[in-house]
Amino acid sequence: MNINKESIKALLKGQTILYPTDTVWGLGCDATNEEAVKKIYKIKNREESKSLIILVDSIEMLQNHVGDIPEKALEILETSIKPTTIIYNNPKGLASNTIAPDNTIAIRIPKNEFCTQLIKEFGKPIVSTSANVSGEPTPKSFSEISKAILKNVDYVVDLHQEKISEKSSTILKIEGDDVIVIRE
Repeated sequence: MNINKESIKALLKGQTILYPTDTVWGLGCDATNEEAVKKIYKIKNREESKSLIILVDSIEMLQNHVGDIPEKALEILETSIKPTTIIYNNPKGLASNTIAPDNTIAIRIPKNEFCTQLIKEFGKPIVSTSANVSGEPTPKSFSEISKAILKNVDYVVDLHQEKISEKSSTILKIEGDDVIVIRE
């Protein structure tokens, strides 16, 4: 069984997946499908006013979904060693319920073979939010994922079911020449 093929089938059907990201176990779906995104909010028991992180496979895919990529962001993406999510203005071509009320979106290009291949084969950005019910701790390993999450997600990727990383990505926002750290 090809794990990517099964994951892609689920994504194409507008379903949710539980998958290992470059940081933590994540809940994902087609980031362009509003109904699929609603399912993620429901599984997490999270308000839709709280935006989500989106994963893309390349600078090219990023350019398709962000009006203007600041030069500073490109520098950070080229030099960053650890997973870094950047908040961009004026997103386009994404489900409206992935976008924050201030018309921004948090996007990361993972440096993880499974995620990169999955996104590349799917051909569209995918949602990446930690696999926990809102307000509960982020699980550090597959075994810490709650039964409520496992029961409600449509497809569980059977891959690397051990610890991935100790923490979520750094989140940065760029305003002019200033880089603001939202989450270390």
